[in-house]
Amino acid sequence: MPSSTEYLNFILEQLSDLKDITYKPMMGEFLIYYRGKLVGGIYDDRLLVKPVKSAISYMPQAEYSLPYAGAKEMLNVDNVDDKLYLAGLFEAMYEDLPMPKTKKH
Repeated sequence: MPSSTEYLNFILEQLSDLKDITYKPMMGEFLIYYRGKLVGGIYDDRLLVKPVKSAISYMPQAEYSLPYAGAKEMLNVDNVDDKLYLAGLFEAMYEDLPMPKTKKH
């Protein structure tokens, strides 16, 4: 089931205190970037983030979920209603996230 633009807009509003949040539509879902780094995405109207050490520490009770069949497990963010919590999560994760790969021409 593709994610709704309503849920995307809700998450973007929740992250509106952070600068440089971007997204890309991808096969009915949305990839979420913070300051150019891929943090996670919206899959089936769920916010899932990469299971980097800082995210695991920030959300020790988080459940692992598959964004889609055949994908690596990601952390399911339950506390999406708390703007400060979400901003803190993204800020905590930033240093642990890899730099985007540059495309070769």
